Amino acid sequence: MVKITFIGAGSTIFAKNVLGDSMLTPSLCEAEIALYDIDESRLKESEMMLKTINKNSNNNRATILSYNDRKEALRDADFVVNAIQVGGYKPSTVIDFEIPKKYGLKQTIGDTMGIGGIFRTLRTMPVMLEFAKEMEEVCPNAWLLNYTNPMAMLTMGMLKGTKIKTVGLCHSVQVCVPELFEHLGIAEEYDLNEFQWKIAGINHMAFLLEINYKGEDFYPTIKKLAKQKANPHRDSVRFELMDRFGYYITESSEHNAEYHPYFIKEKYPELIDRFGIPIDEYLRRCEQQIADWEEMRDEIVHNGDLTHERSREYASYIMDAIVTGNPTVIAGNVLNKNLITNLPEDCCVEVPCLVDKNGIQPTYVGDLPTQLAALNRTNINVQELTVEAALTLDKSKIYQAAYLDPRLASELSLDEIKSLVDDLIEAHGDYLPEYH
Repeated sequence: MVKITFIGAGSTIFAKNVLGDSMLTPSLCEAEIALYDIDESRLKESEMMLKTINKNSNNNRATILSYNDRKEALRDADFVVNAIQVGGYKPSTVIDFEIPKKYGLKQTIGDTMGIGGIFRTLRTMPVMLEFAKEMEEVCPNAWLLNYTNPMAMLTMGMLKGTKIKTVGLCHSVQVCVPELFEHLGIAEEYDLNEFQWKIAGINHMAFLLEINYKGEDFYPTIKKLAKQKANPHRDSVRFELMDRFGYYITESSEHNAEYHPYFIKEKYPELIDRFGIPIDEYLRRCEQQIADWEEMRDEIVHNGDLTHERSREYASYIMDAIVTGNPTVIAGNVLNKNLITNLPEDCCVEVPCLVDKNGIQPTYVGDLPTQLAALNRTNINVQELTVEAALTLDKSKIYQAAYLDPRLASELSLDEIKSLVDDLIEAHGDYLPEYH
């Protein structure tokens, strides 16, 4: 029997997608599903919801159990799904936004790069290293499917700092072309099955390297239509980056506005309006999600008729391919072992991966166009130093990561960046280990 352990199972909607998908997959439908979360109330809600889906959509074939002991939840697992958020919206996410504001630093999402991404890594990595040690003891052969951000930094840390087989999974590659076509207004005109495309780079900054329609390069059409869009619109930042650097990027404009030093600038505040950049967007989303959950709880948790339809999440397809040997292809975040040849060795890259009984096998990409590799490196510098800080507890690495962040370096002096780091270390308190 396959055992799937879900860490952070209080993420009820996401648990519904990943574990509901698993219950609708023949090779996984009789799995033992172990749920763990530090929030006992949300854990119980997820268990109730999943048991309803198991009854209505799976004839009660799966076994669903909640655990208060994380190690016991992990014991003998074949697959572990990670969806934790250390520190939650309050206090940690609020701290990540409010303290930088005192330095005049604006953010949109703050969960992947920038000072917010650095500190989210520093408070999340210790928890992941803890449960990785438990996995090494009670389920050493399990695959860890990491969905927690900052994706590149946390996945890199797990692969460099533990023995656990890990892959990072994100939605941005799956939705890249469909969303692009929606933003261009051509989603209804074309059948995506008639297109071939290739995407690679790093998480949230991978690039649509090629896209062909019935064997012909479709990029000229994309760029022509993009030029006709009047700013601001939902994809303004990405279209601007494509215009300047030649290729479309996978992650949203609100994310990419803060991965680069060009868009959110104290000296040029008009850029925020020009490109429609939603400052403090993640705070609004968190507040909306909290409010929405209060309304959705009865509909999701206490709905005895609740069912599920399989989603596009990679997790169930990965688990099925490893269990059955029926191959699938995913976009995975893995260590760069001569995969993208003009990015640093052992950084975390996002590339196409074959999955079968041999596990997750990344594919060779070769060189990215020079300008794209250069953009990736500006983020990789920060990622590598942040991971070094988390694994060695060397405080100087935190400062160095922040000094090299493109946004921070474009807005603040070295002294201001150091002071900001010190303020955040103090504010996060016990959520961080002691650095030396």
